[in-house]
Amino acid sequence: MRILLSNDDGIHAPGLAVLETIARAFSDDITIVAPIEEQSGAGRSLTLTRPIRLHAFGEKKFAVTGTPTDAVMMALAHVMKDNPPDLILSGVNRGANLAEDVTYSGTVAAAMEGAMAGIRSVAMSQVYRREGAGNDVPFDVAEQWGERVLRPLIDAPWAPRTVMNINFPAIATDQVRGIRVAEQGLRDYAAARLDRRTDLRGFDYYWLNLGRAPQTPGHRTDLEASADGYVTVTPLHCNLTHQPSMAGLDKIYR
Repeated sequence: MRILLSNDDGIHAPGLAVLETIARAFSDDITIVAPIEEQSGAGRSLTLTRPIRLHAFGEKKFAVTGTPTDAVMMALAHVMKDNPPDLILSGVNRGANLAEDVTYSGTVAAAMEGAMAGIRSVAMSQVYRREGAGNDVPFDVAEQWGERVLRPLIDAPWAPRTVMNINFPAIATDQVRGIRVAEQGLRDYAAARLDRRTDLRGFDYYWLNLGRAPQTPGHRTDLEASADGYVTVTPLHCNLTHQPSMAGLDKIYR
């Protein structure tokens, strides 16, 4: 089995090394194509106004000067053109990709690009407690549960062009309660806050603070399941059509 690895945290990210360890439980035929620097929040953006450059960091390990989507495109159209992957793994992201965050996520975007090409693709993210974390994000749960959650997925039937979005909870490994299949949740976002500061030359600059406030819906979602200590698996797809609205819209345009 040929496996392509990518991410949005960049070629040198600790989570990518964790992902490679997980992948090697399934195959030694692994190719890495990832952004050369962090692209968190890039979503499915493309680089269209400047050239994309490819840098080799060893045998079957490359970085691109672009987004996660660029990286997967480069892998499929160039690096692995003659031997396309059987599986694409994206991550392990530093931080959660739950609920509507999946639309911002470069990690999910890399997997989505693979899925749109007809390749089974999985996004994997490690939730962490943000207070004082800095760069010291523990990937222990991802390391311990990565193979365990992937193995049955690889053998299972999938609907075409779906992405499996996996999140590992922010708890100790011995506290993980298991694996739960969960729907994508939805947070009730408070108004985005702009934290205004002033630089040493007297000019204002801003940090975006979304001030998110999770709400608990009446059904089990990825937000709840992760908070309860489960590894979550959520199937996603790229078709955003709201089917219940179709019939009503048809009527008003007749």
